[in-house]
Amino acid sequence: MLRSWRVKLKLLLATVTLAVLLSWLYLFVGSLEYGRFLLLPPCLGEQPSRDMEREALASRVRRVEEENQQLRLQLGQTQAEGSDGSPQWGVSAEDGDPPGGERSNRTACPKQQTVHKCELLHVAIVCAGHNASRDVVTLVKSILFHRKNPLHFHFITDSVAHQILQTLFQSWMVPSVHVSFYNADDLKAGTCPRFAIPAQCLEYRGEQQRGASGRPEVSWIPNKHYSGIYGLMKLTLTKALPSNLSKVIVLDTDITFATDIAELWAVFGKFSDKQVIGLVENQSDWYLGNLWKNHKPWPALGRGFNTGVILLLLDRLRRLGWEQMWRLTAERELMSMLSTSLADQDIFNAVIKQDPSLVYRLPCFWNVQLSDHTRSEQCYTEVSDLKVIHWNSPKKLRVKNKHVEFFRNLYLTFLEYDGNLLRRELFGCASLPSPPSNQLQQALEELDEDDPCYDFRRQHLTQHRVHLFFLQYEFLALPNPTDVTLVAQLSMDRLQMLEAICKHWAGPISLALYMSDAEAQQFLRYAQASEVLSARRNVAYHIVYKEGQFYPINLLRNVALANTQTPYVFLTDIDFLPMYGLYDYLRNSIQQLELPQRKAALIVPAFETLHYRLTFPKSKAELLSMLDMGSLYTFRYHVWPKGHAPTDYAKWRTATVPYRVAWQPDFEPYVVVRRDCPKYDQRFVGFGWNKVSHIMELDAQEYELLVLPNAFMIHMPHAPSFDISKFRLSAGYRGCLQTLREEFHQDLSRRYGAAALKYLTAERSL
Repeated sequence: MLRSWRVKLKLLLATVTLAVLLSWLYLFVGSLEYGRFLLLPPCLGEQPSRDMEREALASRVRRVEEENQQLRLQLGQTQAEGSDGSPQWGVSAEDGDPPGGERSNRTACPKQQTVHKCELLHVAIVCAGHNASRDVVTLVKSILFHRKNPLHFHFITDSVAHQILQTLFQSWMVPSVHVSFYNADDLKAGTCPRFAIPAQCLEYRGEQQRGASGRPEVSWIPNKHYSGIYGLMKLTLTKALPSNLSKVIVLDTDITFATDIAELWAVFGKFSDKQVIGLVENQSDWYLGNLWKNHKPWPALGRGFNTGVILLLLDRLRRLGWEQMWRLTAERELMSMLSTSLADQDIFNAVIKQDPSLVYRLPCFWNVQLSDHTRSEQCYTEVSDLKVIHWNSPKKLRVKNKHVEFFRNLYLTFLEYDGNLLRRELFGCASLPSPPSNQLQQALEELDEDDPCYDFRRQHLTQHRVHLFFLQYEFLALPNPTDVTLVAQLSMDRLQMLEAICKHWAGPISLALYMSDAEAQQFLRYAQASEVLSARRNVAYHIVYKEGQFYPINLLRNVALANTQTPYVFLTDIDFLPMYGLYDYLRNSIQQLELPQRKAALIVPAFETLHYRLTFPKSKAELLSMLDMGSLYTFRYHVWPKGHAPTDYAKWRTATVPYRVAWQPDFEPYVVVRRDCPKYDQRFVGFGWNKVSHIMELDAQEYELLVLPNAFMIHMPHAPSFDISKFRLSAGYRGCLQTLREEFHQDLSRRYGAAALKYLTAERSL
């Protein structure tokens, strides 16, 4: 028997040697796509020169293979001689696990599992509110940057995050990325648990009477964590996610990936038959209970586990009765703990404390936790060790860590990374493009690249990423039939107008901002630092990300218009300051003119100043005085009088009641209309005819054009835009604009028939 064990030992050593040599050889041959799955640099040291040692390694591999075959033959002969019934050679614990299943975070070289390049990976994220919807984009970018596999994101959201993320992903159109949404509100319903106090029971019963249904999920759990009720949603994933989904990676929104997520997915293959949850040990002392006097954390195994990164085997959890398991544990502990402090993490740890065999201990580089006073620095010695960074401190980027500058720069790289560059195909993987993607591709293929106006037509078809409600927005539209929202668009060079407009307009505002990813972050910092902007919660900022060479002005207007919540909208431009009190005046005018019962557009007369410093008139009388003194002018009277001449400024000077004007060619006033007015025509990009075409369509739909006698707005001076410079300098630009105008007339005639002929006739008569 001694001989048998010696032979087995020799065979094991030979096999390990062969595996190491084959791993080196595999890397040298040049197949690097999944080579890192076979070999981790911290385990095997530096890679030698391929050219010098490839042949020597190949020779050594052949010799080891021959020795291995001889040892197998000897082992077979020994076993044929008989056995005394002693146990076979094997490994009782996971690779690197000490007896009892405990494992340190600094693991030895694990057996690396490979993931097929076309295997669909599933990622679940709980996301609620405006801020989390903004934060999760950075996480998604870091995943998309490194990924080589198709992905399916499962978002458990509230209504706010659902609207934001659904629009974002639909407009992003990343190949081989699928997105599903699950309503978090459906997971809040419940009846009163047996330990709840009477007041809580009344609250939960009230929820049910208001329409909540089903068994209690998480609304009954008191939670002190800043994440609120959404911090408990991960407990419900076995029920919330599709029943045919067998495994999923669950991530917090404050995660940044530094490697391909397929490497983490491969770890599922290392779970034992009993393990159902993969977690990294908590790197703070929270669960040790020694942070302060009388600190009493929830029960946990040792230091406990952090739930910022979770691997869940959903099918096994369902078979184990996970829902009942965590609920019973939570009910029992809450009788003494009264509430959770770290949301779902407390309950996960309490369950694992009862049954440690459920957990697979992930190496700590899969969740490097950057909160104050953690052991995160023990998770890495080289940059190549880093896999996942977790900003789990409320301080986020201001956390204390001696390498925080490195981590912060890595995070900022993805924060400001151009998301358009992530729209790359996964070659070699068959995927079914979505119908919008098919239609867009077909339209692009039909374009004639020799067309002089190809760039205009290409810009019209460009699919811009859109991030709605980029900042906190809390305006609730009241059942006021006369309420009105100011609608405008801008780019980075007009940012300075925002504070002034907010001072002049107290009502809701909807703005579309045309920015790059980096500029959007600059705007965020600007808005958060501004006392005026940060104090407003009824201003909706919608980011339309830059792409193409023209300013998509009418797309921006449509985005801002589509996301208003009031019955009426004031369609203006960012360079105009409305008169003080215009918001109240417009609401009163809408009511007095009985606009809900008629189809009308209210015109706000436009003026301009050539001075950057202006004492803004407080009344119509002051404005007329400044007009007479030459410090104010009717808008564009010296360069484009046709644009606003039909307003009839001479009549306006003495008017005391609204008066009707007729449409004329090139008329482009600023108007107040119902929210369901026609959209702007998006073929018009850059400078020229973007408002003219809209007013023409309002007239085609028989809107009355009514000039308000006591309303005004003033245009503030600014440097010429890039697009207007191109219009003035390029005959080709002006020629293409004329072509687009003619095509617009043809489309108008098709939609409105003979009634639209007057527009073409009027154009030709000029």
